[in-house]
Amino acid sequence: MSDTLVISIDAMGGDHAPDSIIEGVSIALKKNEDVFFFLYGNEEKLMPLIEKYKIPAERYKIHHTDAIIKADDKPSHAIRSGRESSMWKAIMSVRNGYSKAVVSAGNTVVLMAMSKICLGTAAGIDRPAIAAILPSLTGPIVALDLGANAECNSQNLVEFAIMGDVFYRIMFKKEFPSVGLLNIGSEETKGREEIREAAGVLKSFGKKINFYGFVEGNDIGLGTTNVVVTDGFSGNVALKTIEGTAKLISTTLKDIIKKSVLSKIGFLLALPGLRALKKKMDPRMYNGAMFLGLNGISVKSHGSADAFAFSHAIETAINLAQNNLCSKITDELEHVMDVADSSNGETIA
Repeated sequence: MSDTLVISIDAMGGDHAPDSIIEGVSIALKKNEDVFFFLYGNEEKLMPLIEKYKIPAERYKIHHTDAIIKADDKPSHAIRSGRESSMWKAIMSVRNGYSKAVVSAGNTVVLMAMSKICLGTAAGIDRPAIAAILPSLTGPIVALDLGANAECNSQNLVEFAIMGDVFYRIMFKKEFPSVGLLNIGSEETKGREEIREAAGVLKSFGKKINFYGFVEGNDIGLGTTNVVVTDGFSGNVALKTIEGTAKLISTTLKDIIKKSVLSKIGFLLALPGLRALKKKMDPRMYNGAMFLGLNGISVKSHGSADAFAFSHAIETAINLAQNNLCSKITDELEHVMDVADSSNGETIA
């Protein structure tokens, strides 16, 4: 199994676990011949599903545990009492070098806390960040931080920009992605001091980072830049606003279609286009947020993800592991973080 990529799965995390998790594994297996899975969870509950989805015995190993992390568990309690849980053990598999990445649909805050404790923060990184792929008019973009750090200083934002740049290059094979800082205006005088300071540092990197400048909330959907960088508070608000708007449009469209015969006829005529739109905007295609800045790959699937969505989170983990995300982030930090802050002549590393 020396040439096989091993991925650890928290098989008990998520709203539809373990059924959607195991089915998601079966989907991912069909697309990746050289991947092996460690499945952490209750063997008695997992085996019938493994048989149901016909997962070959040579492609997985179950690590039995009865303990699970619940959706409403507080991090402090989970960390104290969850050392035997499927989530903790799956993460520890990465720390101990038995697997290259962990994927879980469990409690986000607990997963972040456990990942940080077990894997540790990468050299040169002050705070890890949650990064996710979002749809836009120009194609998928990467946004971070989406909730790990409510308050950030300029150094954090610069680190996020570097990590987002590396993440985008790996996921989409683009050598020089554009990076924007989320702000309340595009003018250089707008925004909080730390945002303006971060902009100054990113500009000083020159060609090392393709810094676009400030972007606003509407630029996320427009796809003005490939990477959008912000603090966790603003990022989480933006993410939830996008999700809510998508649901508003979907629900309103369904209500309008039901109101008259003409609307139903119009719907049938527009059905091919609507199906194409649904496929392009399908949130399941973008499932799998990454905790960037750790000494290991930890991917968070949406808690309500179905099997198809969970398989996409697994694909993200496989892609990042195959492309050595962690070492590339460290290398990139060493490459650019020795640049002096143009405002005071001091390094921010």
